[in-house]
Amino acid sequence: MFYAQGPEDLLSVAQALDLSGHDFMQGILDGHHPAPPIGKTLNYKLHAVGDGTITFRGAPLFDHCNPMGTVHGGWYGTLLDSAMACAVMTKVPKGSIYTTLEYKINILRSIPLGMEVDTFGITDHSGRSTGVAHGEIRGVEDGKLYATGSTTCIIMQMPKQKT
Repeated sequence: MFYAQGPEDLLSVAQALDLSGHDFMQGILDGHHPAPPIGKTLNYKLHAVGDGTITFRGAPLFDHCNPMGTVHGGWYGTLLDSAMACAVMTKVPKGSIYTTLEYKINILRSIPLGMEVDTFGITDHSGRSTGVAHGEIRGVEDGKLYATGSTTCIIMQMPKQKT
């Protein structure tokens, strides 16, 4: 897996629209498409792609702490937003795009620095214009539940591009 270093490394809109959401995500996992740079910044990467499911794996670092020295809520939120929205993306057809409309998270316990976690996204509904998903952050070694979330995404069919 390689991370995009600049905008030129990302797929163009036309290239992305020529793929189903599932194929786009599978291409990242297989190393055919660059992973988004946020993963490098926040120390997580795509771990598994399924039909309506996604798993990211990562570990919070000291750079991800709040002033009290615990993992910032934004780290939990970013991982859950990524997993839940990308789970919806696996259901998005070729020629369409999506984005998060809203998401909510519940942090249940603090993740120790450096502890590896899996963040799961599971699609509950994917229609013509909306997708709904939920997610969990669980410890890889201990299996404990650290946070949960839910999201609603908008799915938009793009007009055919003129060549």
